[in-house]
Amino acid sequence: MKHIVPALRRNLTRRAGRAPPPIGQKRPAHAAGDPALMLSVASYNVHKCVGADGVFDPDRVVQVVLELDADIIALQEADQRFGNRRGLLDLRALLEKGGYRSVLDQGSRKLSHGWHGNVILFRTGSVTGVTRMKLPGFEPRGAVLVDFDVLNMPIRIIGAHLGLLASSRARQAEAILNAAHPVDDRAVILLGDTNEWRIGGRSALRPFDPHLSDVDMAIASFPSRFPLWPLDRVLTNKHVTVYEMQAVETALSRVASDHLPVKALIGVTRHQAVPALPSG
Repeated sequence: MKHIVPALRRNLTRRAGRAPPPIGQKRPAHAAGDPALMLSVASYNVHKCVGADGVFDPDRVVQVVLELDADIIALQEADQRFGNRRGLLDLRALLEKGGYRSVLDQGSRKLSHGWHGNVILFRTGSVTGVTRMKLPGFEPRGAVLVDFDVLNMPIRIIGAHLGLLASSRARQAEAILNAAHPVDDRAVILLGDTNEWRIGGRSALRPFDPHLSDVDMAIASFPSRFPLWPLDRVLTNKHVTVYEMQAVETALSRVASDHLPVKALIGVTRHQAVPALPSG
């Protein structure tokens, strides 16, 4: 049974008691700050499909992704890290069983699914622009910036996997923010493994604040069998409200990877016609 894994034993739900509209449906805003669009988003480091038990099993990862049942999902470590960087997941199964399409791979290529292991899966809306970023730092790291149109709402999703060194993470956060800040002021959601367990003034994610933040929504997701550290985050800008966030812990997710997936219910308040981000 799915349940919320407490982050530092704090309450994880913002605006408790407020009833949001149904997920995936658009409605007029009836009051200031009222969401016009509700979505579920998720982030999951699949650890190259090697589970907490040391077993390589992509089928388990696919099943966890399907059980997440989110509208947009960012995966990390979905490709081999070295060599030909071959993709490790069955994208056809994700499409046929869950309706998920991959932003960077529609099934036509035989090798990498994503960019530096970052894959964005979606089953709602349409892609209007994609940018691949190389991130600074000691290790090869990357991020994917994707502009979506969801029921005529412009949304930017960033999938990222930051480095192991705090100095690298700070530089990477700054680089992402510089590239990700939309000129049209659209809603922005960053999904990814930040490799940052600290919250507040000591966090290497300080460059994001206040432009992208998770307020008190950082929750423990690593290691999957006994989550202690909030490495996996959902950060948003001012046009997005996070109503609820959880680390999805099931018998399968505890073993399929060394990270638990995190999932959030979000509301988007911004709605305007905007130009698309050029592909890069």
